[in-house]
Amino acid sequence: MRHAHYELLDDQPDTPYYGSIAELPGVLAVGSSLEACRDELQGALEAWLLIGVRERDPIPVIDGIDLNQLLLAQSEAA
Repeated sequence: MRHAHYELLDDQPDTPYYGSIAELPGVLAVGSSLEACRDELQGALEAWLLIGVRERDPIPVIDGIDLNQLLLAQSEAA
């Protein structure tokens, strides 16, 4: 979440806050407040990761954390 970027959209009165994580395509959210947008973005991130793991999609390395190596080690141990 440290890589999240938030914007205030003046043309969206009901959901004026927009959040995304540039390194993770498709992880985005909107909300009526900044806190609501953060909560939605957290949920989007969790869902994105779970689907990526389930589908064995490559997950970008962020801050030196490589989930792909962890998942590979787990699948080899099984």
